[in-house]
Amino acid sequence: MAQQSRLKAVDFFCGGGGMTYGFSQAGVEVLAGIDIDLKCKETYELNNRPSKFILADVKKLSEETLKNELGLTRNDDNLIFIGCSPCQYWSIIKTDKTKAEDSKNLLNDFQRFVDYFNPGFVVVENVPGIFSKPDSPLKGFINFLTNKGYDSIEHRTIQVFDYGVPQSRKRFVLIASRVKNISFPLPDKGETPTVRKFIGDKNIFPEITAGHTDSTDFCHTVPKLKEVNLKRLALTPKDGGTRQAWKNTELQLEVYKKNDGVGNFSFKDIYGRMFWDKPAPTITTRFTSISNGRFAHPEQDRAISLREGATLQTFPLDYVFKIKAIEDKARLIGNAVPPELARRIAESIVLSSR
Repeated sequence: MAQQSRLKAVDFFCGGGGMTYGFSQAGVEVLAGIDIDLKCKETYELNNRPSKFILADVKKLSEETLKNELGLTRNDDNLIFIGCSPCQYWSIIKTDKTKAEDSKNLLNDFQRFVDYFNPGFVVVENVPGIFSKPDSPLKGFINFLTNKGYDSIEHRTIQVFDYGVPQSRKRFVLIASRVKNISFPLPDKGETPTVRKFIGDKNIFPEITAGHTDSTDFCHTVPKLKEVNLKRLALTPKDGGTRQAWKNTELQLEVYKKNDGVGNFSFKDIYGRMFWDKPAPTITTRFTSISNGRFAHPEQDRAISLREGATLQTFPLDYVFKIKAIEDKARLIGNAVPPELARRIAESIVLSSR
C-alpha cells in the first residue's frame, strides 16, 4: 500500500502563530500563515520554521496568487484550511464594535478560498457569539459547506480548560471534512488545569516587582504600577482577592463611589487577583493591566508578566515574541489561539485521516 500523503495546512489570520504551532506539534505541515499585521511576521516565522508568513489582506488576496505562492492544487484531500478571523465584533462583551466593523465578515472572504480550492478539511475557531448572534455569517457558512459536499461537520462551543488550557475561555470550534468522518476532540476527564500548575514554579518564574523589565527572550516583563495601585494591591487578599477589600477606603475608584454594584459598575474582577488553584480568566489583549480584569498575580503585587500570560495561553517557554512594545506583545499573546487547543483540534483530524 502506498504511504498516505502528509496532511498540510494554510493558516488564515495567523497572528503570532498559536494555531500554526499547535498544528505542527500534531504532525501537520503548515505551509504558511496569512495575516494583514506586519508586527506578527517576525514572531510567526522565528517560531514556526519552515512555515512561511504571507503579509496580505485576505479581502484583497486572490486565489490565483495564493495558488502560485504555495504551489497549491485544487481538490487536495490532504489540505486543511484554517480560518480564525478576528473576533472582536462577535464578542458578547459590551464594547464599542465600531473599530471591528471591517472585520465582522472576514469569514465570507475565507469562504471564497474554500470554494475555490475545495480542501479536504476546514477548521474555524472563534468566539461563541459568531454562532449565537442572528447577523453572523456562520450559519450561512455551514450551509455552504454542506452544499459543497462536506458531509462530516462537527461544531460546538467549548470551555478551553477541558482541553488542557488553564483558562476559563469559551470558544466556538468547527471541524469539517469532505473526505473522512471527523470525531470532535474529547474533553479531559481528569483534573482541571490551574494557574499554579502553569506559572507557580518560582524557579521558572522568579519573583519580580511591578515595572520589572526582562531583556532576555524569556520576557518575564511586567508594566509599572502607579503608587495608588500598589497600595490597592497591598490590601487585596492573596489568592483570588478582589477590590472589595478596599472599596470603603480612600483608595476606592472615583467612578465606583456612588455606583458600585450597579449595572456596568458591578464587575468585581477588575483589580482582582488570580486564584492559584483555579483556571485563569480569559487571557485578553490587556492581561498586563490590572484595571482590565482579574489579572493581578495571585500573591505578588503586580500584574502577571508577558511570559506568564503566554504560558497560561500554553505557548512553550521558548516561544519568542519578537516585537518591541509591551502592549503589542500582550496583544499578540491575547489574540492567539492557545497552541494546546490547536494541537488537539489537529490531532482529531490526523487520527480521522489514518
